[in-house]
Amino acid sequence: MSSVIWYLYEFARKSWAESFAGAKTNPEIMETPDRFRDFPQVIPENCIACGACTAACPAPKAIKLVRSEDNSHEEGITYPVINTRGCIRCGFCAEVCPTDPKALLCGENHLIREEFTILPVEKTFTIDDYLCIRCRKCMNTCPVEGAIFEEDNKIIIDKAKCISCGECLKTCPVKGAVKGIYVFNVQEQKQIIQLVVNTLEKRIEEEEENIKQLEGGEVFKVDLPIDGLVEAARNILDNDDLILDIIQKMTDRLKMRIITWDHGKCNDCRLCVKDCPSGAITYTKEGGVQRNADKCLRCSVCYQTCPFGVVGYYVARFLLDEPQLEGGVIRITVKASQLPQGAG
Repeated sequence: MSSVIWYLYEFARKSWAESFAGAKTNPEIMETPDRFRDFPQVIPENCIACGACTAACPAPKAIKLVRSEDNSHEEGITYPVINTRGCIRCGFCAEVCPTDPKALLCGENHLIREEFTILPVEKTFTIDDYLCIRCRKCMNTCPVEGAIFEEDNKIIIDKAKCISCGECLKTCPVKGAVKGIYVFNVQEQKQIIQLVVNTLEKRIEEEEENIKQLEGGEVFKVDLPIDGLVEAARNILDNDDLILDIIQKMTDRLKMRIITWDHGKCNDCRLCVKDCPSGAITYTKEGGVQRNADKCLRCSVCYQTCPFGVVGYYVARFLLDEPQLEGGVIRITVKASQLPQGAG
């Protein structure tokens, strides 16, 4: 009975009544901290419509790009729209947004440091300083401020800011100065590269006797239709754009050194055996001097050493004509090397 009286007394106290009447939520609970991961906030005027946010989003239909209607004063703008019924508030869209200030905000914990920004792209771009003519057209056309800049007389692409839109590649006037590099399917790319090299080597080996006849500045030309090569590449990777990109890059830049061997001229002096850095050339009494093509580095040491002209040294270059997979042809040109022969 005494406990009931005590509770009645407590309820009747003025201080308790005042506390009850003025009750409010603790400010630390009511106010959202900066680090709270809310639904992304969109600032449409900052958006450059790169699509990085939609590519990064792991939740189906949680984010999409829309375009406002044009009017008599200005064109419509493209910007992302968040579907809160699908959004899981992971913040990936805000992480990859490359604009400054950002077009998407999702709490300070997602405004991560620039050096750790990873754009969800299949292709990254780089500039070949050897081919670049410093025309700055890539800098002028790039939609992201600071993504392409000049430093120490070199044009550089900042991978942390680049959105891989490809505008720099489209506007560059020098073929190969801007390179698009696929960052996915790396192992498959290696296999296709090896396939292309092996196919080209085999085609050149078929013409070895014709190549041996080259003198001075003469050029030997032969074609390689790529239909069979493309079919083999498709068995490795189901991506025609990437296959074409690999073949184009290789034919643009590949310079293949070719070694031929005329046993009829060999006098077994063995100078090449001693100088070969890879052990590809050996000597036995029964077989004489022999070259193992699989071990050969094609360094040309034997060519420059042999005084009898046993070794032939040539350079092959390549061009994909037309730049397409269906009906494409690789043009092969072979010239004799200009290195001194028999200097040993």
